[in-house]
Amino acid sequence: MDKFVLYLKESYHELVEKVTWPTWPNLLDSARVVVVATVILALVILVMDLITNKALGFIYNT
Repeated sequence: MDKFVLYLKESYHELVEKVTWPTWPNLLDSARVVVVATVILALVILVMDLITNKALGFIYNT
C-alpha cells in the first residue's frame, strides 16, 4: 500500500511541477488543425468512395 501512495504522490508532483501545459490559444490552434485535417481526410475518403462506387457500378452493370 505504501508503494501505491508513493506512486500517487509522485504522479501528482509530476503533473503539477514538471508537465508544461499548453496555453489556451495554443490549445485552440491545435484543435483547429485537428478539425481541419479530419474534414480534409473525410472528404478524401468520400471522393474515393464515390469513385469506387461509380467504377464498380459501371463494371457490374454492363
